[in-house]
Amino acid sequence: MKIALAQIDPTVGDFTGNIEKIVAASRRAAEQGARLTVFSELAVCGYPPADLLEKPSFLARAVSAVEELAEATRELSTAVLVGVALPAGDASGKPAVNAAVLVDKGRVLLEQHKQLLPFYDVFDEQRYFSPSSPQKIVELDGRRLAVTICEDAWNDKNFWPRRLYKVDPMEELMRERPDLHINLSSSPFWHSKRALRRQMLKAIARRDGIPVVMTNQVGGNDSLVFDGSSIAVDAKGNLIALARSFEEDLVIVDPFDAAPVAEPADNDDEAAYKALVLGTRDYVRKCGFKKALVGLSGGVDSALVAAIAADALGAENVICIGMPSPYSSQGSINDSHALAANLGIRFEIVPISGLFSEYTEALSPLFTGMKADITEENIQSRIRGNLLMALSNKFNALVLTTGNKSEMAVGYCTLYGDMVGALAVIGDLVKTRVYSVCQWINREHEVIPEAILTKAPSAELRPDQKDTDSLPPYEVLDPILEAYVERYETPEKIASEHGFDLDLVRQVVKLVERAEYKRQQAAPVLKVTAKSFGMGRRFPIAIRVQV
Repeated sequence: MKIALAQIDPTVGDFTGNIEKIVAASRRAAEQGARLTVFSELAVCGYPPADLLEKPSFLARAVSAVEELAEATRELSTAVLVGVALPAGDASGKPAVNAAVLVDKGRVLLEQHKQLLPFYDVFDEQRYFSPSSPQKIVELDGRRLAVTICEDAWNDKNFWPRRLYKVDPMEELMRERPDLHINLSSSPFWHSKRALRRQMLKAIARRDGIPVVMTNQVGGNDSLVFDGSSIAVDAKGNLIALARSFEEDLVIVDPFDAAPVAEPADNDDEAAYKALVLGTRDYVRKCGFKKALVGLSGGVDSALVAAIAADALGAENVICIGMPSPYSSQGSINDSHALAANLGIRFEIVPISGLFSEYTEALSPLFTGMKADITEENIQSRIRGNLLMALSNKFNALVLTTGNKSEMAVGYCTLYGDMVGALAVIGDLVKTRVYSVCQWINREHEVIPEAILTKAPSAELRPDQKDTDSLPPYEVLDPILEAYVERYETPEKIASEHGFDLDLVRQVVKLVERAEYKRQQAAPVLKVTAKSFGMGRRFPIAIRVQV
């Protein structure tokens, strides 16, 4: 049986557009001899639909979309297995079920509901979905198919040291002796996730002794980026098919008669860059825009964001703005010109020295006798934010913020200043990872000027300023932040395992906790680590944490 792994990039709520993608991919699959075409979890409505699931009109449209799909594929030689949210229709009090429907020759052969509903990190499925009753297999051309949906395959007691659920849906389905396990997923990307996913599915295939195929969503939806990387493994756990990462794809495989293929060589820096490009492209375009604005400072963060934007949207759709103040170095201006030339993007200069003087003069009667401090630094940043938003309105372009995860973590950023924008492109990359990704970009030829990568980081908001005036070196700061923010380790454990001074670690932790009010007013962050700021990390603002 030839099966097509149809990896598409759906848009949440765009039923018409999503169905068009599904039908088009199904036709291509049929032309290539596929008897079954498998799409991702909630491909019909897009994932994650969030509170749209509480709207009866949304679920009614999902029902009609399935009917449209059945009619549109009636004459095709391939059956279609696709994910969709449908009305719950039970006494659970939840509005919907997370379903997989199998359509063949205009008829629905199976409606399988998701059983394990994740409620951690970015997942909120118990809020909306009713879990399935006991699941069943379905026959197609004499083959017995076990269908699971994403999390239903993530509870293998032999693979995970700690299970989140008491039941394993696939373990129960195996009692019905299926020939093939098919999983529909919308599994978001983060570092090392692709390798983990492959290992897990291979372990399931070896445990059950049957092939496993999984189609995963690709594309960006708000903060989440889905990498695709759809996969098929044979009954021995050998990799036999793998779709591209971060691109739509259609892969045909016979899981019962396919030779092993080579394992991919994952590169975390390459994956992070491609994820951020995809997330930026989809965020801008799915929000109805074509152009982006970047404030270009001559530093490494804005350089990386500009490179990502140019790759995501095309150089012709990126406008970079340099806004030098009295403290901006000529070197930074020159570096920005060089970067813009390398990327082929438009670069304009809007000096802010005059505006800064007018601000300080207007405030001088109130500031009499007071020394210049962070107030004057923030004024410069907020002037820049105001100018970027004016240009955003005039040119109908989204502003991309340039702050990294290290800065967001400790509050080394200005509300309504450098935090102004629609999307925090690199808000989930610590500073040392920013440099690492830039080095990957420069692997064949110089894109990011070497001067940007070698000069000491500085906000250039006062004379001779360096980031290390306010923060530990990033080689020290970043491991502390990764341990505390991403793994929830205690200051004592961080200090002992890394050999850091405990008082220093505690100072960093205090900065992290104090900056929560800033982060909750920040632009959405594209998630590329296991724990990013935003929807997957929920902390109160008004707290007093004992460290």
